Amino acid sequence: QVQLVESGGGLVQAGGSLRLSCAASGRTFSTYAMGWFRQAPGKEREFVAAISASGGSTTYADSVKGRFTISRDNARNTVYLQMNSLKPEDTAVYYCSRRSTYYSTSAYNTNKSAYDLWGQGTQVTVSS
Repeated sequence: QVQLVESGGGLVQAGGSLRLSCAASGRTFSTYAMGWFRQAPGKEREFVAAISASGGSTTYADSVKGRFTISRDNARNTVYLQMNSLKPEDTAVYYCSRRSTYYSTSAYNTNKSAYDLWGQGTQVTVSS
């Protein structure tokens, strides 16, 4: 059973940094595009960042562009989200997700329906 396990969340002051990690089980990690989404209380889950299977292409939500960086290490079956210059509005549960190979093209980067496997989430709280 393939699983995604996030870690690295926590409480940080505005302007601070955190790095989230998502470890995937299974042998086919390198064939999947991956994404990070977040969900704040009372809001819908929203796209944050995506990375292609090879790691050569990345996409970001406008709200995090220039502050967050998504990366992956296929040898370690892990995807990362480096978050800098954090703001209180970044407070949310952050979810790692795997995009279905059926929706492998970049046109589906931001579409959460194209992602078929989700982690349990990790809480990020940014205080002002």
